[in-house]
Amino acid sequence: MHLMELGDLDDLLWPHTSWYTVSDDGPVALLYAVGEIPTLLAFSRPGEAAELEELAGALGPVLPRRFFGHLTGEAGKVLAAVGYGVESHGTLVRMVLREPGRAAAHPEGGWRPEVLGRGDLAELLELFGRAYPGNWFDRRMLDTGQYMGARRDGRLVAVAGVHVYSAEYRVAAIGNVATDPGVRGQGAGGACVAALCRRLGQSVEHIGLNVRADNATAVGLYRRLGFAEVTEFAEATFTALPRTATG
Repeated sequence: MHLMELGDLDDLLWPHTSWYTVSDDGPVALLYAVGEIPTLLAFSRPGEAAELEELAGALGPVLPRRFFGHLTGEAGKVLAAVGYGVESHGTLVRMVLREPGRAAAHPEGGWRPEVLGRGDLAELLELFGRAYPGNWFDRRMLDTGQYMGARRDGRLVAVAGVHVYSAEYRVAAIGNVATDPGVRGQGAGGACVAALCRRLGQSVEHIGLNVRADNATAVGLYRRLGFAEVTEFAEATFTALPRTATG
């Protein structure tokens, strides 16, 4: 459940993080300050829901005026109550790879995913523009060597990469999975994800990803590759509301 937070302990990402808690053994919230706006991660198991809501209420005075949030339970409603407007982006599911053998046995279907590097950046950005506009992508992640791409007639048409990768902490979060509209439904994306899982398995123990809860096609693919649901969480943009003048 805390793949992102564990990965952000790595040297590449740690300098951009702030961490908050209100107790020695309660939930921890992470504020990651890279990208257009900061991102707040605040996850807890059902038995810790009240503690997470307490933490969310205490965060009000220290959070930026605008941020992106991934929150479990009612933490988002607590932030709304302390003065934030909420623009919901729906519900996502955190999944983790429970049966790596499924990804290892997944057929390539004629696709031959290859490792991408900085030399592929321009082509990768072009693919995102066609297939995944508005996605969050940190080009430094290409330097991890954990991006796999598939080509047709020499043109990059599918990719699977990582949002977080830490060999030290043995975790990876898959992200930036995209397939050109012209080849969707032909197995290119699944081949890239499966190849990436095999590659990541050489250096990490825990592999996970986020997927929209209403994307039945993607959820079904990840289940076939050996992933299982861990938790649901809300995705939203939070903006501080103007204070009302009194007295």
